[in-house]
Amino acid sequence: MSHRLKFSQYLMLVFIMLGASVGDALLSRGMREVGPVSFAHLGLLLHALLNPWVIAGIAVLISFMGSYMTALSWADLTFIQPATAFGNVVTALIGRLWLHEAITPTRWAGIACIVIGVGFVANGPSKTEHKHTVALTGGEGA
Repeated sequence: MSHRLKFSQYLMLVFIMLGASVGDALLSRGMREVGPVSFAHLGLLLHALLNPWVIAGIAVLISFMGSYMTALSWADLTFIQPATAFGNVVTALIGRLWLHEAITPTRWAGIACIVIGVGFVANGPSKTEHKHTVALTGGEGA
């Protein structure tokens, strides 16, 4: 039996993909402003938590996590994780266009491999169907 997704579930997968990418990009932007932090200097780490970009990134990543948990309630991890892997492309594009990061051809090749792999996973069922077994406890009437 094939477990088909509803339109709203596909939208959830898109939100998960975008949420992780955008949240990580916002954190990156904020941490560039803050500079290096370490656990040895907790004051700097607390200062980072006050940066508006970091706050926005954390908020987006919290909503991502809620969406991710929701998706895991109706589909297998082995479906959800690869299905949202197109977020690697989104992350690379955000990194290149908004954060002005250099992306080497090797990284692009790796991202292409991930996207191709997603094609293999996306054609499978989203949920493992488990047959319910009846435990026998000494007869039908017991």
